[in-house]
Amino acid sequence: MQPNLSTAEVSHSRQWVPTGQSAYEKTPVSIFQSAETGSLYVAHEIASLIRKRNEQGQPTVLGLATGSTPIQVYAELVRLHKEEGLSFEHVITFNLDEYYPMKPDSVQSYVHFMHEMLFDHINIKPENIHIPDGTLQLSELQEHCDHYEQLIVEAGGIDIQILGIGRTGHIGFNEPGSTKESTTRLIALDKITMLDAASAFNGFENVPRRAITMGVSSILHARRIFLMAWGEGKAPVMKTIVENEPSSQYPGTFIQTHNNCEVILDGSASAELTRIKTPWLTGIVEWTPYLIKRAVLWLSQTVHKPILKLTEEDYRQHGMNDILLEIESAYNINIQVFNEVQHTITGWPGGKPNADDTHRPERKSPFPKRSLVFSPHPDNDVISMGGTLLRLVEHGHEVHVAYQTSGNLGVYDDDVMRFLDTMRDFHEALGFKDAEAERMLVEVTESLSVKKIGEPDSELVRRIKSLIRQGESQAACRYIGVPLDQVHFLNMPFYETGEKRKKPLSKADVTSIKKTLKKIKPHQVFAAGDLSDPHGTHQLCLQAIKQAAQELQDEEWIKECYFWLYRGAWQEWSIEDIDMAVPLSPDETDQKRRAIFKHQSQKDRPLFPGTDTREFWQRAEERNKRTAEIYNHIGLAEYEAIEGFVRWRDLELQSESK
Repeated sequence: MQPNLSTAEVSHSRQWVPTGQSAYEKTPVSIFQSAETGSLYVAHEIASLIRKRNEQGQPTVLGLATGSTPIQVYAELVRLHKEEGLSFEHVITFNLDEYYPMKPDSVQSYVHFMHEMLFDHINIKPENIHIPDGTLQLSELQEHCDHYEQLIVEAGGIDIQILGIGRTGHIGFNEPGSTKESTTRLIALDKITMLDAASAFNGFENVPRRAITMGVSSILHARRIFLMAWGEGKAPVMKTIVENEPSSQYPGTFIQTHNNCEVILDGSASAELTRIKTPWLTGIVEWTPYLIKRAVLWLSQTVHKPILKLTEEDYRQHGMNDILLEIESAYNINIQVFNEVQHTITGWPGGKPNADDTHRPERKSPFPKRSLVFSPHPDNDVISMGGTLLRLVEHGHEVHVAYQTSGNLGVYDDDVMRFLDTMRDFHEALGFKDAEAERMLVEVTESLSVKKIGEPDSELVRRIKSLIRQGESQAACRYIGVPLDQVHFLNMPFYETGEKRKKPLSKADVTSIKKTLKKIKPHQVFAAGDLSDPHGTHQLCLQAIKQAAQELQDEEWIKECYFWLYRGAWQEWSIEDIDMAVPLSPDETDQKRRAIFKHQSQKDRPLFPGTDTREFWQRAEERNKRTAEIYNHIGLAEYEAIEGFVRWRDLELQSESK
């Protein structure tokens, strides 16, 4: 079960997605519904060439990338081999890069990655696999790099090169400053690249400072190039890569000079492209209600005026003159959008009893409701919607929280040692003489003492880390007021690998969600729609909810259930997509912060910082306040903070259509 979700799919049923190129794009761009569909397209293009070359008795030479971007491409190639007989016997591969120094048996090595994701599952000849050698001495590297280039030439050149993109704009490890003429070489990694890799190495300090990479010139000599990018986190850099002039400041822009390159994006990664974000600047558009709302909100923020103060001249000066022809006046447009946005604000996320709910996001009845909050990790609930949780409990709803994964990967080893020290002191203070417990403590201590960086934990250590996260979750729920018998720990199997990379979703994962839904029969469900989690946990958790709900769509209760998506840990919803805005007072903001602080193992050191070194509570608090500021600036009431939610109408409509 591979994930097939994108923000374009889940964020809004009214999403408007244009087709075709725009004059702003300097290289061909194809936008797919999801990362899965984009990956399938690339995999089948590769497979088609392999089959053609096999029939001709000729080799196929592939340039391969690592990281999370191509994983689904490799998964499909493996499937095609196992189920449809695609042969890799005559395929020759050249990988883009490798960390330096790096041993091939290290779990962070690209040798390990490629064998795990592809090579061990297909019939490729070992001698046809080429990956830069991260074990060589510095004095040997130049000769090795020159030889790598020569091997590509001797193989006949690369037929298809697949690429991901770094947030610095790098392709391979060609960091800013790399020229179009650069070839395979040793390069110093940019700090942003190292920060992005920090979680895989259990800390920034463990990330190698250098890497061996094919050069830009080496990449551009490929006959065909696919550059892929998925998720909101890649949207800003993809706008640069596709729309800016080629520059060594963003080496990925050099793909524009290639005569057979195709950029493959999902809806999320395309979000900042001009034709997606501001399509009215590219030509005539169909002014749907959603696009009107989006355009007016953009205009309000661009000219720094409240919605009700926008003038016809503002519309004309910003490429929106034709909207005036359709709706006759700026006044009518302003009122229409102002009312629509105003109706998203509610202090009653479970619905307000005995009130006219015509323009309210949630229904007034039934009241109280059974509210089910799915949390991918054991702290996403309070990080992303802690204030709303407080409101739901305060208003008397039956609130359940279901933690989908154990979150044990987010616990440092020294937190385990602190936990063990407490256990020892506890036993000693109370005079316990439990030989089995002492044996366990010794086993865990020894296991951690010999553990290598990035090496998976033992099952016992993972269990202890899970218990640490579980205890913190219970403390947070107790503080909020959620009864502990309404707190559920699902421990979905896909997560329990001991490594950052997860298993594909299985039937067992979906079944755990189905059981929870059937047991509670909620009137409203809250789930994480934040898909920028770099390790894909949120995406898989959301996919499991979707599949479970679809399998339950014949049940009467689910036809009356509203599904709400929250964000907060990685980014916030765009103002035009928010269907329910729950304002928080200063006191509620403080309470939310204190609930987050119950997760002590996640405090004081962000595990997955990227370029944002703040803790998750700081990021979420800033985003909540920023959302409130936007509502204020466009002319609505001024609040301390706002938590935003998108209604997952697509899922509800599938249920209702039955």
